[in-house]
Amino acid sequence: MAKNRVLSFKHAFEGIWIALKEEPNFKLHLLAGFLVFILGLFLGISNLDWILLTITIGLVVSLELTNTAIEELVDSFTDGVHPAAKKAKDVAAGAVLIASITAFIIGLFIFLPYFI
Repeated sequence: MAKNRVLSFKHAFEGIWIALKEEPNFKLHLLAGFLVFILGLFLGISNLDWILLTITIGLVVSLELTNTAIEELVDSFTDGVHPAAKKAKDVAAGAVLIASITAFIIGLFIFLPYFI
């Protein structure tokens, strides 16, 4: 049982590594999260703001990984454009977009007061 748990972590890290090597949007979200982290350090944001940023960045990055997994799975079952395949991929991408917009709005609420 313990070996299975270790393997599950190994596979999870492999998935993150694959996305980091192959997915430009994943890299973009990680870069944005890193820059927000640096800005938070520079501005000395509050503990509550750190909690909100951590949750938000984690949500966006996790949804990007999920979107990638859905796209890969759908693409493995169809070569052409299938309406249901397109719908699944578009909805997953939409989830990432909504999370990213939400993250941006949260970032505005957190960081704008430091600049005003």
